[in-house]
Amino acid sequence: MKKILVPTDFSDTAEHALKIAAQLAKKHNSEIYLLHMLELPMQLIDPVAGGNSQNLPESIFFMKLAHQRFAKLMQRPFLKDIKVHETVMFHQAFDGIMEVSEDYDCDIIIMGSHGASGFKEMFIGSNTEKVVRSSNIPVLVIKNEHGNFEVENFIFATDADGSNKHTLEKAYNFAQLIEAKFHLLFINTPNNFITSTEVRERIENFVSGFNIHDYKMHIYNDVSVEKGILNFAMKQKKALIGISTHGRKGLAHFFNGSISEDLVNHANMPVVTFKI
Repeated sequence: MKKILVPTDFSDTAEHALKIAAQLAKKHNSEIYLLHMLELPMQLIDPVAGGNSQNLPESIFFMKLAHQRFAKLMQRPFLKDIKVHETVMFHQAFDGIMEVSEDYDCDIIIMGSHGASGFKEMFIGSNTEKVVRSSNIPVLVIKNEHGNFEVENFIFATDADGSNKHTLEKAYNFAQLIEAKFHLLFINTPNNFITSTEVRERIENFVSGFNIHDYKMHIYNDVSVEKGILNFAMKQKKALIGISTHGRKGLAHFFNGSISEDLVNHANMPVVTFKI
């Protein structure tokens, strides 16, 4: 984890993500690429295309304003002694994040989410959701402020499908990197119930071929996959949830049902995703 990309809109939520990025950067001697996207109308970005050269000073103003906010942010004590690269781009947020992550060969994206109405809302209808389903590198989504980012239990929820094995390796390596206990979690639901013996055989086949020995297997019964993940995770100390995503299919493979708002509002732990 040498290069960490942190998109920011200078909100409190984005700063929560930056604080965690800073903690990981100090621990792993990483560099942070702090990115702000200026989503301006094309006529402000390209006066030739817009046909009005008087708009150019306005775009320069927004760029200067962004750099001023960067300068203020860089004074935060938690960024002391960390190499931070300041990047401001005229771009759509999602496109810019993907472009920068590839251009600078970043290892992980850490970003905040404004979702306040539950676990599912963290990803739906936002740039976060687009990044999660498209990023080829892990995306760590932060919802709340964490004074000290210490993860004791990394919970990788999986259906143990053999075609997703490569995400298992990514998840396990991430757990090792943050020095967390690795848990493989299978949710059994009434609509897709299989016996415990079948689950164990499936998970054993899932981990075969990898040098993964230090892990715990859990079979958890619940009315839906999403509720099972949340109910299990809430019982763990200092937990981080890991899940796989299916690219442009979004999170529908895993999160295919509604979630009780009262339940998920208690799920304040971060989530990291790995693209299948």
